[in-house]
Amino acid sequence: MRETLHEPFEIVYKELDECPKSEHQHNFFELVYILDGTGTQIINQHTFRYHPGHMFLLTPEDTHSFDIDTTTRFFFIKFNDFYIKKNAAFLSDPERGVLLRRLEFILQNANHQPGCILKNQTDKSIVKPLVEAVIREYVNRDLYNRDLIRQYVNTILILVARNIAMFLPNRVSEHTEEKALDIVQYIQQHIYDPEKIKAAVISDHFGISQSYLGRYFKKQTNETMQEYIVNCRLKLIETRLLHSEMRINEIAAELSFTDESHLNRFFKKAKGMSLGEFRRKNRRPALA
Repeated sequence: MRETLHEPFEIVYKELDECPKSEHQHNFFELVYILDGTGTQIINQHTFRYHPGHMFLLTPEDTHSFDIDTTTRFFFIKFNDFYIKKNAAFLSDPERGVLLRRLEFILQNANHQPGCILKNQTDKSIVKPLVEAVIREYVNRDLYNRDLIRQYVNTILILVARNIAMFLPNRVSEHTEEKALDIVQYIQQHIYDPEKIKAAVISDHFGISQSYLGRYFKKQTNETMQEYIVNCRLKLIETRLLHSEMRINEIAAELSFTDESHLNRFFKKAKGMSLGEFRRKNRRPALA
């Protein structure tokens, strides 16, 4: 089942005892904030125990649902890329404008990250009163309520973008050119298909010679393209080992490795330990 958004953004506030929808997808972004209650978030086969104060990001094409243990008050912000572009155009502060112009890219790169996206504790304490302020305006419908809601939502999005960007590798900065961002996003979109992220294919796709592509990527991102691809694949493997019940052969198939042995050699070369050893040593219940 796929849900569609008919407005640039939408606010939804619900108290639920059970999830009204089975596993489904969106064609838009969605931020989910937990005001009260406990349960489990399920996204792209990953599970995460939620409690009050957690915020989740769902991107287009993510498949997700919730298992609710105790009555939960959910706050949803649903928005599309048109909303991001429209609001960026009206910002006067250059740094703020740059951040929102790149927000879609940053949000897309948050894919495959289970759990709460608010890692900075200070930001976590700021988001709660912002969410409560949006709910007040949404419920009371006072004068200028839509303008205030939009300002609050923009602030929440910027805080979310900061938290995501803080935990991305140092490949993106305020000096990174748009073409480099496009290349990085292309790699992210095709990371499951090794044939599409070969240097020859990428150079042909972007109309850049292979020799220049390598130098350009390194200059813009501070790492070689091969290093970036390897790190992306390692990050996906670690996520599945730590936050899913996927078997090793399933991970190998999903990421287009020849077999379990091939995947294990790749991982051990980078991490110095086998897949099973990494899972045993690092997997813990996600409670925060």
